[in-house]
Amino acid sequence: MEVRSEGVQVRSDKLPVPVVPRTRLQVWFVRVCSSILLWTFFVQLVAFGKLWHPLFISNITNRISQVTGIPLSLHVGESIQSAPLLPARNYSSNGYLRVSCNGGLNQMRAAICDMVTVARLLNLTLVVPELDKTSFWADPSNFDDIFNVKHFIDSLRDEVRIVRRLPKKFNRKHGFIPFSMPPVSWSNEKYYLEQILPLFKKHTVLHFNKTDARLANNGIPVYLQKLRCRVNFQALKFSPQIETLGYKLIRLLQEKGPIVVLHLRYEMDMLAFSGCTHGCTTKEADELKQMRYAFPWWREKEILSEERRSQGQCPLTPEEAALTLQALGFNKETQLYIAAGEIYGSERRLATLREAFPMTVKKEALLSPEELKLFRNHSSQMAALDFMVSVASNTFIPTYDGNMARLVEGHRRYLGFKRTITLDRKKLVELVDMHQNGTLSWDDFAAAVRLAHEKRQGQPLQRRAIPDKPKEEDYFYANPHECFCEGMNCHHSNSSEVL
Repeated sequence: MEVRSEGVQVRSDKLPVPVVPRTRLQVWFVRVCSSILLWTFFVQLVAFGKLWHPLFISNITNRISQVTGIPLSLHVGESIQSAPLLPARNYSSNGYLRVSCNGGLNQMRAAICDMVTVARLLNLTLVVPELDKTSFWADPSNFDDIFNVKHFIDSLRDEVRIVRRLPKKFNRKHGFIPFSMPPVSWSNEKYYLEQILPLFKKHTVLHFNKTDARLANNGIPVYLQKLRCRVNFQALKFSPQIETLGYKLIRLLQEKGPIVVLHLRYEMDMLAFSGCTHGCTTKEADELKQMRYAFPWWREKEILSEERRSQGQCPLTPEEAALTLQALGFNKETQLYIAAGEIYGSERRLATLREAFPMTVKKEALLSPEELKLFRNHSSQMAALDFMVSVASNTFIPTYDGNMARLVEGHRRYLGFKRTITLDRKKLVELVDMHQNGTLSWDDFAAAVRLAHEKRQGQPLQRRAIPDKPKEEDYFYANPHECFCEGMNCHHSNSSEVL
């Protein structure tokens, strides 16, 4: 038998049990604790997922960013940095590898990835790479001016032992003369094991004085290909000062809407090197030719500009780029960020582009002279800011397939196949000329441009391999498809079939 009364529940065989209602404070406390627990779990998931499954977690954060408007991707790097260190790999080192990278920022970036991979293959101790200070750009930056050196060393400790400098006994001051050599370009695993490893037994320290494209695109074991990706996408974080300013630049752009990045390779050095003078005055063409002859390492001197342009081997001019973007459907409301150095011809050559796209900006217009002061005369550091914006953008469009264009393309594929429009320049210049001479209407021109680029927007594709012709095949860092598959279940194909 039960007897009920207000606030008391009585059973005939037990003592009365008071019913205590939950107060609002208790309910609020439970909800707050639950929220904190869920957010803690989510942060740990992001840190773990970005380290091991970046494509999966990138898609999650992208969806949340779209719903909330909060750019979570900007803060994921901080989670990685706070992740616990992996155990150091225990191995007997066969010697020290010292490398001097050559070229611009992104050529050196790819080279660093390759040299870490070579050190892992040969069980070497890698000395933090030296950056090029003598090339055309004459950038005096050291490795730690551009990259986070501590993160670089710590994040790879389970694969390769990396030291900041050689032991003193191997310094020139102590009479030690290292053996210097350039490895053979596009070399495979066999070359390094059979030709290079024995040299360490004789010399202990080897200095690679050139590092550009010294590892093959294909025919490399999958575990090494995945290591190249790990170095590129996770270990090579930019230095704190670059990341801070780069994230500010991205935030300023995102506040105004979607970002379309045009990598406009129309700088003086690019035009002089390529011999492309379409749209230049006679005086400018002579100036570019003189510059080409002034640099002995630019081997090709006599170049027929129009012939090269018709073959698709010239960067688009600003005027050609404006027509192309309009044909692709971009309009006056498009926020266009120009990722480039000083455009040859300055504002005169940008006039058409700015008229078509009034919301055209560069980093120099968004950041104050004081903020950019430390970056001036440091071309690689300035390029790092453009690299960050290019990777974070909604759409990336390079006008030439140089090192930055290809590395950004690969990075965007890795982050979930973000839209990258790789322009068919040979087809474009043909269409542009037909439109400008009146044989192709605007509607037909725009339709032809869109049709030519339907399947050139960063979709999943297998990398195209051409045996014995590495310069003509697809570049590993533009499409490292081995890094998009699970485990070691990756196969290589010569086709361009969609995965």
